[in-house]
Amino acid sequence: MIRFENVSVTYGDGAAPTLERVDLTVPEGELVLLIGPSGVGKSTLLGAVSGLVPHFTGGTLRGRVTVDGRDTRTHKPRELADLVGTVGQDPLAHFVTDTVEDELAYGMESLGLAPEVMRRRVEETLDLLGLAELRDRPIATLSGGQQQRVAIGSVLTPHPKVLVLDEPTSALDPAAAEEVLAVLQRLVHDLGTTVLLAEHRLERVVQYADQVILLPSPVAAPRMGAPAEIMAASPVHPPVVALGRLAGWDPLPLSVRDARRRAGALRDRLEGCSPTPPPGRSSGGGRGGAENAPSPTARLRALTVRRARIEALRRVDLTVPPGEIIALMGRNGAGKSTLLATLVGTVEPTSGTVEVGGRTPHRTHPRELVRQVGLVPQEPRDLLYADTVAAECTAADADAGATPGTCRALVSELLPGVADATHPRDLSEGQRLALALAIVLTGRPALLLLDEPTRGLDYAAKARLVAVLKDLAAEGHAIVLATHDVELAAELAHRVVILAGGEVVADGPTAEVVVSSPAFAPQVTKILAPQEWLTVSQVREAL
Repeated sequence: MIRFENVSVTYGDGAAPTLERVDLTVPEGELVLLIGPSGVGKSTLLGAVSGLVPHFTGGTLRGRVTVDGRDTRTHKPRELADLVGTVGQDPLAHFVTDTVEDELAYGMESLGLAPEVMRRRVEETLDLLGLAELRDRPIATLSGGQQQRVAIGSVLTPHPKVLVLDEPTSALDPAAAEEVLAVLQRLVHDLGTTVLLAEHRLERVVQYADQVILLPSPVAAPRMGAPAEIMAASPVHPPVVALGRLAGWDPLPLSVRDARRRAGALRDRLEGCSPTPPPGRSSGGGRGGAENAPSPTARLRALTVRRARIEALRRVDLTVPPGEIIALMGRNGAGKSTLLATLVGTVEPTSGTVEVGGRTPHRTHPRELVRQVGLVPQEPRDLLYADTVAAECTAADADAGATPGTCRALVSELLPGVADATHPRDLSEGQRLALALAIVLTGRPALLLLDEPTRGLDYAAKARLVAVLKDLAAEGHAIVLATHDVELAAELAHRVVILAGGEVVADGPTAEVVVSSPAFAPQVTKILAPQEWLTVSQVREAL
């Protein structure tokens, strides 16, 4: 169905290829997973299938890419629209209408389908993706995860033969991600749709893949094979595979179910051992010492926020002390991003109080608040304005009154190998997020807020992020992160707060909250239950 014949893609004059020597075939009616570290060209490979590369992105494509016999170099994306449906990393860039139902219908209108066909397919897609209650909602009022589902639905309604998806579950809560993956499986198994998707959260998707394509680096030829075969040597792999490697299981398990069947002997070896908990709160140590880190306490009391007719938060009580890392979790639309917005002062409470270091955020001038609170939003491009990484860093140092080179050092720590002259738009989604994080960290805010901080990050980049955040907490910085990444919460958070319908339904130490929650338990917890292990690193240390 999809054929790459010795394909290379180069952007700019004389630049090194973003993709090189890609020669492979994606069979019809299979779900094929594309993996690899951040920045190796996964989005470029997907764009070559839809025709976006090179027709919209520019650059030079050598070799040949065909989809069902059509050459994507001689067919523009609009000439492939009946054949290929594409969902990118940024759902907002995908939308052309204002409401959910209109967006689902738009692609079919463009293809001239009959009104009765359009109506039936819209209803089917609303049910498939759990969007029926949102059909009349303005897209701008939806959470990031809800927008992601609408973006996926809008390319499903025309019934393309090929679906190309870039990080389709990155903004979804665990239950919503399972629903989307179940829909993709149904399309593959029942309709013979060919699905090619790139995803960093392999713990969610690898067990569903028929084949896996590994891009090890921009200059290395890709490898394609059965999931277990590729996972055995892949530098990026989910916790279930890491645990299998540690335990010496062969073949490697790809799902929690497979791993549980083999875990009896490992549980016996761990009997009587106690998991090492995440480091406790601290007000000293780390890279700079507590004397350099401001340390305010944030307090929410009976906080209620209404937006139009929707009560986004309802009588929320929360205290965030210095040195503590709190993971906010909950389904899409639960109020996580709204809670962060009240702490940074961009949303005013309807009732109740918000205080950060004795200040009321929405009444405090941004220049005063920036040293107290920093937010890394879901869309990192909201913080990026300059033409190069170097210019972004220079501006960040100046805005924060930091020593020149401070931001650049943070970028090097989080993003090894990115050149000063690189334009932020040429970075992958995960790389842009790391750059935005470095810009915010340059100001050393006492309270750091992160909204879905691991979107687009591979496992190595996530490990670097975890190390930086642990250092900041050790220095006395308070950190609140809204995330659907249960593995990140298990590795990093001291406390987990679960929101549902705008209310706090659970608040406690990470191990207590996630072990008792099937939806938010990490893979290691599910595999080794009833023992209370959270991460592979805990198991490795115990062994």
